[in-house]
Amino acid sequence: MTIALGITQSLSGQSWRWRGGSSLSGDAEGLVADLLRARGCADHDVERQRRPTIRDFMPNPSLFRDMDAAAARIAHAVVAGEQVTIFGDYDVDGATSAALLIRLLRDLGLEAGYYIPDRLLEGYGPSGDALMRLKLEGSSLVVTVDCGAQAFEALEAAQSVGLDVIVVDHHQCATALPPALALVNPNRLDECAEGAEHGHLAAVGVAFLLGAAIVRLLREQGWFKNRAEPNLLDLLDIVALGTVADVAQIRGLNRAFVAQGLKIMARGQNIGLAALLRASGLKRAPLCHDLGFALGPRINAGGRVGEADLGVRLLTTTDPLEAEEIAARLDALNVERRAIEASVQEEAEVQVLSQDNAAVVVASAKGWHPGVIGIVAGRLKERTGRPAIVIALDEEGKGKGSGRSITGVDLGAAVLAARDEGHLVAGGGHAMAAGLTIAADRVEGFAAYLNERLAAKVEKAREDRSLLIDTVVAPGGVTPGLVEALDGAGPYGNGWPAPRIATGPARVIKADIVGTGHVRVILSGNDGRSIKAVAFRQADTPLGQAILGCGRDKRLWVTGRAKIDDWSGRAAAELHIDDAAWA
Repeated sequence: MTIALGITQSLSGQSWRWRGGSSLSGDAEGLVADLLRARGCADHDVERQRRPTIRDFMPNPSLFRDMDAAAARIAHAVVAGEQVTIFGDYDVDGATSAALLIRLLRDLGLEAGYYIPDRLLEGYGPSGDALMRLKLEGSSLVVTVDCGAQAFEALEAAQSVGLDVIVVDHHQCATALPPALALVNPNRLDECAEGAEHGHLAAVGVAFLLGAAIVRLLREQGWFKNRAEPNLLDLLDIVALGTVADVAQIRGLNRAFVAQGLKIMARGQNIGLAALLRASGLKRAPLCHDLGFALGPRINAGGRVGEADLGVRLLTTTDPLEAEEIAARLDALNVERRAIEASVQEEAEVQVLSQDNAAVVVASAKGWHPGVIGIVAGRLKERTGRPAIVIALDEEGKGKGSGRSITGVDLGAAVLAARDEGHLVAGGGHAMAAGLTIAADRVEGFAAYLNERLAAKVEKAREDRSLLIDTVVAPGGVTPGLVEALDGAGPYGNGWPAPRIATGPARVIKADIVGTGHVRVILSGNDGRSIKAVAFRQADTPLGQAILGCGRDKRLWVTGRAKIDDWSGRAAAELHIDDAAWA
């Protein structure tokens, strides 16, 4: 890729390169097509990618291993009126996956129960005790969502008492699989090539495909002769939320899920989601980034620092008053979560200061809340540019850890290998994120193992690190019209990055610190026109310090994402700064 604007080392130490080989320009239609091509879209696929629909991207669910067996068992339970429990995870993907199946089964005439384990008391995934208790309480079928792919002991216990278990997951699998009636997971090592192409789906996406298979089978069996057939598309708001909040790659089928799901969400059909939108302060139709930064964290807050089942209850309730009460509760828990997170992050950052030469930074301590370690790991990854793992140790010498990785380094595979070699009690995940359980006295050895295993991959990933720029405009060109044009190639997210524009050379007219370490700045171009910009959480970094200390005799190139600032009631464009360089 060609160097952009001659910048080989920015204030954050990166080179800038043109994502598409050169700066994009032209009318809105041409700009959208070029943005799509720069993200890997072939010329013949531009129209399909420009307007992603379920019809154009939906695969035949039957191509996935065990899908037909899972659909047949659930369809049988619907017809027979069996007691079914959906066993979810406590994060957004788990909550949305559980809610999707509960709402679908309700529309099919079966009121399913749910079980969300407590993060602190039970930990991740199904336990033998929990599954056997569900059997004793009358459940004949349990469907685990966003968990179960590594639950060997728990599923063996379920099998011993005659409880049927279907696993619907997307986390990486080992060669051996736990004893489930069916295990639907595009990341099975024995998955067919076409199914494995969908390994980027979140669990809620896999659950949607299962839902389609169930409805198709019941249609073939004549179940809808005297009852209305559910409209699966009405559940896409839930699918979009889980997909974005789980940081799944927004490509292929996920693009259709999110694009169409946002339209459904804007209608306010799900009263729980509508209440959460109001609680978050949004007064417009939700955008893709709202799912990850406004709605997702609030649902996650229930599982992190509150009641684990609040998310499922919110997304499945039919009572508007209950929806408002749960949304308010989640909003309050999110405020509490932020305070806890800030404390853990401050302590973790001190620990990693001495790990400059480590390929993977690892922080651990007693007293840290396990509900925020994943968020803190993500912050450490952003700050250091390396994979990060944060471990909360309890008084009994056991640690719960969460990790986040950088592009090009498969952290989930490394954690699985560490588990298999005896460094961990349990562990798993996917390329960009992992979870683990570890004995306190094994943390140091585990960190050494990761550094040895991943050093070369991390070094290569960091060497290849460049900031990719799509186009350059003068400061006065950052307008609502430009934002609207750029949005034409969305939705954007992980794997389908939002356009990054560069602007400048610009003078800093005013800069100050606001909020929790954000740098707010007004930039002016050579034409005298100015724009507002903000660099989030950068006040104490070289980038933030350079902006704050930039005299009027100096000029900067600045790059970031153009956004609409509509909080003041008047739509205006601003730049969310990713990086800057001296002009």
